[in-house]
Amino acid sequence: MDLYLSGSSETTTIGYINRNHQMCTGHRSTPGTDHGQVSYRMLCMRTACGSVYGANGTDIFQRRCPDCQDGAPGLPF
Repeated sequence: MDLYLSGSSETTTIGYINRNHQMCTGHRSTPGTDHGQVSYRMLCMRTACGSVYGANGTDIFQRRCPDCQDGAPGLPF
């Protein structure tokens, strides 16, 4: 399945960019690590990075990139 889906909140909508310049690009219903969460595909929008990683929906608003901002390791997505 190549289609990514938006979540139902503002922060889990495809295209949402948080204060740390991380963009939510949707989910494929892969379970996350928080209770009842799915893992969302995130894209680091920082010019020198572009890392892609997974994050729980509950973390998106504050998520930092694991490669260039010392964020938590990414989840499978």
